[in-house]
Amino acid sequence: MTVLGMPAVPPRGSGNLRGTEKFPAAAHHELANTQLRRNIGKATHTIRAKRLNVTDELPDWQQLRDAGAAVKRDVLGRLPELLIELEAAVVARGGVVHWAADATEANAIVTDLVRKTGSDEVIKVKSMATQEIGLNEHLEDQGITAYETDLAELIVQLGHDKPSHILVPAIHRNRAEIREIFLREMPDVEPDLDDNPAHLAAAARKFLRRKFMTVPVAVSGANFGIAETGTLAVVESEGNGRMCLTLPQTLITVMGIEKLLPTFRDLEVFLQLLPRSSTGERMNPYTSMWTGVTPGDGPQEFHLVLLDNGRTAALADGVGREALHCIRCSACLNVCPVYERTGGHAYGSTYPGPIGAVLSPQLAGMDTPGDPNATLPFASSLCGACFDACPVKIDIPSLLVELRHQKVEHAPFGVEAAAMKAASLAMSSSRRWTAAQKAVGLGRLLAGRKGKITTLPGPLGGWTEARDIPTPPKQTFRQWWNSDEGRAALAQAREKGRQQ
Repeated sequence: MTVLGMPAVPPRGSGNLRGTEKFPAAAHHELANTQLRRNIGKATHTIRAKRLNVTDELPDWQQLRDAGAAVKRDVLGRLPELLIELEAAVVARGGVVHWAADATEANAIVTDLVRKTGSDEVIKVKSMATQEIGLNEHLEDQGITAYETDLAELIVQLGHDKPSHILVPAIHRNRAEIREIFLREMPDVEPDLDDNPAHLAAAARKFLRRKFMTVPVAVSGANFGIAETGTLAVVESEGNGRMCLTLPQTLITVMGIEKLLPTFRDLEVFLQLLPRSSTGERMNPYTSMWTGVTPGDGPQEFHLVLLDNGRTAALADGVGREALHCIRCSACLNVCPVYERTGGHAYGSTYPGPIGAVLSPQLAGMDTPGDPNATLPFASSLCGACFDACPVKIDIPSLLVELRHQKVEHAPFGVEAAAMKAASLAMSSSRRWTAAQKAVGLGRLLAGRKGKITTLPGPLGGWTEARDIPTPPKQTFRQWWNSDEGRAALAQAREKGRQQ
C-alpha cells in the first residue's frame, strides 16, 4: 500500500463506489417510481423535523459543530501518527491490526480470518465500510454466508436489493413491501404475518436470535476509533450490534482510516452531534465500546482491519480532503431536494446524496472516459441546505463546485465547451451579439402552442430533457430600444422624471 506522506500518487479505491450508468439516466429511472418517491419523501421529512427539534433545544449547538469540525481537522492533519498510535494501543490490549490498501486486500483479509475459525457463517453489524468494499458478495463467492442483523440491512439483503440511505438503508421500502419480502425470503416465517411494524420486527428478531446464539464470528464497522486507548465504538438503535459485539468468539472490525478521534474525551462532542443529526434523538439507544480482548468476557479474538481504499488519495487533495470529516450521519441526505426525489440508488455508490456526490469521485476517481462518477458533482442544486445541516460543517456545495472545476479542466473539447466558445465569441463583439440575438429569434418556430420550446435537436437536446425554454420574444431589447414604441416609452419616462 502507499504509506501516508509518501510523495507517490495514492491509489484510488475499488468496490461499490461507482454505478453502472450516469446519474441523469439513473435518476430518470428512479423518478418514474412514484412509490419510492412517496416513501423517501415521508421518511426524510419526519427525520428532518425531529432533528430540528433536538438541535434547537441546545444553546451551544453551533459551538458543538465548531468543536467537531476542529477535531476532524486535527485528525487529518496528523493522521499517520494517530494511526500508529491506534495500532500500538490495540495490540497492547490483545488485538491484531491489519492494513488494507483497497477493497481487494480487505476482503481477502476478512475471508482468511473467517476461514481460520472454521466457520462458514458470520453475523454482521451495520457497516458502510463493508458495503463499500462489497464484503458480503465476496464472502458469498467464497462459500461463507453473511447475515445482516440490522433490521433495515436485513430487509435490503433479503430483498436482493441495495441500500439507498446511509442511516436507513431500506428507506425506499414501505411496510407492505417488507412483509412481502419476509414471506418470500425469510426461513420459517409465519404464513399469516401481517404488515404491522411490531409483528415484522418480531419476525426478524426470531430469525436473528438463532444466529446470535450459534454463529461464532462477527464482522462490524466502527463509528469511531480512539487513538489514545485503542477503543472502538459503534452506535445503533436496536441492540443487534450489542449482540454481535459480545456473543461471538471472534470479532473482526473493518474501519476507514479517517474514523479516528485523538482522545477518549473527544467522544463527548461526537456522541452529542451524531444522534441528533442522524435520527433526531438526544442520544443513541445503544452505544457499544470495546478495547482489545478481555479474558473471559466477550470475543476472545479481535482483529481490526484499517481500510484505505482511496482515502489517502482524498487526503492528498488540499480542498477535497474536507469530505473526510464526514461522520456518516445522513443529515445532508434528509435535507437535499435532489436526493428526496431520486433516492439513493441513482448515485450508484454505497454513499448517496450530497456527501456521496463528493466522496465517491474522490475515493474512486472520475477521470476515465464515460465514468458515471463524473456526473455526481453535478447532481446538486447547490442550495446549501447540506452545509447548514452538516454537524461538522463540511462545505459540501463548495466541494461540489471544486469537483466540477476539476472535471471541466480535464474534460476533452466537446459540445458544451464548443457552446461556451461560441457564446464567448458572440459576446466579444457588438455586431456579432446583435446577429446572434436575431438568430435566436428563429427559435419561435420551434415553440408550441404553450409558448415553450420542449425539444431541441441534436446534442442540444440534453438541455431540454430536464427543462423547457421560454419562447424567444418577438423583439430583442435593442430592437425595442430603436423602435417607435421604445422611443415613445423613453420620452414618457423622461417627462415623468422632470415632473417629479
